[in-house]
Order: sequence, then structure tokens, then C-alpha cells
Amino acid sequence: MKQLFLTNRFFLLFGAVIALFVVSFPLGMLFPIAQTILVLGLILVVADILLLFNDSVKIKCRRRLPKVFSLGDDNNVELELENESTQNLKLSVIDELPIEFQKRDFEIDLDLKAKEEKKIRYQLRPLRRGEYTFGKINVFMESFLGLVQRRHQHDFPMTVPVYPSIIQMKHYELKAFDRVSHNQGIKKIRRLGHSYEFEQIKNYVKGDDYRSINWKASSRRGTLMVNQYEDERAQQVYSIIDKSRAMKMPFKGLSLMDYAINTSLVISSIVLRKHDKAGLLTFSDKIGATIKADRKANQLNMIMTALYKEKERNLEANYELLYHSARKLIKGRSLLLLYTNFESTYALERVLPILRRINNLHLVVVVFFKNTEIEEYAKQAVTNSEEIYHQTIAQKYISEKTQMVHKLRQYGIQSILTDPEELSVNTINKYLELKSRGLI
Repeated sequence: MKQLFLTNRFFLLFGAVIALFVVSFPLGMLFPIAQTILVLGLILVVADILLLFNDSVKIKCRRRLPKVFSLGDDNNVELELENESTQNLKLSVIDELPIEFQKRDFEIDLDLKAKEEKKIRYQLRPLRRGEYTFGKINVFMESFLGLVQRRHQHDFPMTVPVYPSIIQMKHYELKAFDRVSHNQGIKKIRRLGHSYEFEQIKNYVKGDDYRSINWKASSRRGTLMVNQYEDERAQQVYSIIDKSRAMKMPFKGLSLMDYAINTSLVISSIVLRKHDKAGLLTFSDKIGATIKADRKANQLNMIMTALYKEKERNLEANYELLYHSARKLIKGRSLLLLYTNFESTYALERVLPILRRINNLHLVVVVFFKNTEIEEYAKQAVTNSEEIYHQTIAQKYISEKTQMVHKLRQYGIQSILTDPEELSVNTINKYLELKSRGLI
């Protein structure tokens, strides 16, 4: 009986029967009709139960998951359903999703003919790293009568880890290395300077650096030829992530630190594909993960595993500790991509002397974030003096962010001020730009 459930059709039928009995009190001629319908209804319910609760009615069910989920992306989940019985069934499938998704109304309805097999796909977007546990698959079956349901529970527990976005990593990797099509976002930056290894001589095309013209080859071929150079390799690139409370601010469900973690994985993959060395350093009030820059085979897996385990902390970031740790860990001039957030000019000025000291040893790129909600508020129309006051404060806040960029540039420190959603694209473009200019 625990697997027996009544449907809406059942309550409609017997609700109508009850109403007919009520009406039959003043109209006695309706009483026999109400009795007849009640008996027929009970017979149909018994017949429906016999149709569903017999050994021939079997549903085979299986859930398929990817090995890992990607943080902040839509991940595909597949359910395979097979009707092994000889009758057509109407199914309602309720998959017990991990508690982290907080979905209480998940249900999929479908019709499954006799001996038919179907695959159902749906998507989930995790917003936190860690292990997610799926529970049972509940399948509610109805016959063509549709008065009762039989529940069939498939005990199918599964656990899947949510890692930094592997989907984004592969997506941007394809864009960064696609030399034919012009993808939106990733800029094609022409190389400047000659701090590269000679690769080949090619025909001159408009936009090539005229200083690269090979006059001897041009005279022999009768057309302009230029020397082509390949990027210098084995340059060190470190992703440095601030995991203090300033990075706990959420945008579209993800914290700023999670955006930084996804981007760190993306840029590390591209750095390694460019034959440079990728490394990682996280810090707050104390130093977290430290991975020396290298380009060995398992370097990307080491970085991904370290990023998976990182958690935000509730204390302020210790930049003095970062300076001493960077001097101890990082040997040789390197590109340091520092993911942090400054909400005021005062917050930047406190750490600016330390950033200048680090920039004397390395090439520092400070990556911090726009507050998109404040920017949207600043663009709204105002109707009263209070809204004018609030909008003025919002515009002042936006202006301060721009001033921070100028302040960093004044001291020769590279910077990226970006929307959280565009962090990966802007970071890749900055890396390619610095590499094209021969600064790393």
C-alpha cells in the first residue's frame, strides 16, 4: 500500500459522485444513479490497481552522469527509462537531486509505450564546489485509466564532484588557438617587437611589421617577404587568488572567488598549451595552495585539484605575507595574475606600496571587478530627490573604480577592471597582449 497513490482523476471522479449524492437528497430520483456511478468507480479503481500491481509491469531505470560537474555551467544529466511490460504507461519521474540545488518541484512527465525505451536529458548548474550526492529515482506509473499511481523506487545513489569549470576551459582553449575563424571575445593581437625565435619567411600581408621585411628574400622572389617569429617559451605565469572576505561577494550565484578559480583554470590551460609554465598561489590571512610554475604532464591536474579544495576565508588579506611568500616561491621574473577586489580607493592605497614592491620583481596584473548591480542602478531613471542622491553615490563609486585603474597605471602596474562574467575573456586577452609585446 505504500507504493499506491491516488491521482487527480480519482478525486475528480469521486468528488463528482459525492456531489451527486448531495444533490440526490432533494431529488430522490438521482440517488440510484449516484449509487451506480459509485459502484462503477470502485470497479474501475480495483481494475486499475490490478493493471498496475502485477509482476508483468516493470520499469527499468538508470541515471548517467559526467565524471565531474563544471562549476557555474549547465551540466547534462541523462535518465534512461525502459518499459518492460506489455501495456502503455504514463510516467512521472522525480529524481532526488542533491540538496545543494534546492529544487523541490523537479518532475518530468512522459508517455512510454510497451517495450519502449526513452532517454531524458536535463541540466543542472552547480554554484558551489564539492561533492554532490544524488538519491533515489522515483517513477510514478499510470495505466490508461489514470485513477491510481504505482510508485517504483530505484535506489540509485551517485556522487559527483563539482570542479572548476572544465567546460569553460575547453571552450576558451578552442577560441584562443583557432587561427581561422574570428571568435567573439578573444582578440587576435599582432606581435610587436622581435624578442622571439625565428620560425619562417612568409609573404608580406597588410598589417605585418615592416621592420620584419627580409630584403634579400624579397629581391629573390620579386615580392615583399617578412620574417615570422614564434613566441618565446617556458615563461612563468602564476595565478594568485585572494580568498579573503572581499572575494565572497556573489554575482549570479557565484562568488568572485569562484569566478577567479574558473578563470585560473582556463588561463593555466592556455599557458601550458602556449608552452609556458603555469603556477598557482592562494592567500588570505595565511598562505593556501602553492604550486610552482612548471609545464610537466600532470601540472594542469595538480592546479585543478588545488583549486577544487580552496575555500573563502572571513578575514582580511595579508599582502605583506603575499610579498614574502612570492619572493620565496617564485624564482625569476614571472607574470603574476592577481585576482582580488577593491571596493574603495582607500583599500587600494593600503596595499599599493606592496604591489609596487612585487611589481619591481615581476610583471603584476591586478584583476579586480566591477559591481554590475551598482552600474545598472546608476543607469536607471530617477523620479525624486532621494533617488538622485542614491544614484550620485553609485556614480561616484563607479568613478572610484576607474580612478583605481589610473592609479595602478601611474605606478607601472598592469590592471584589468572587468565584469565577473567577462573575467576569462579579458584575462586571456591581457595574457596574449603581454606575450605579443614581449613583456614576458
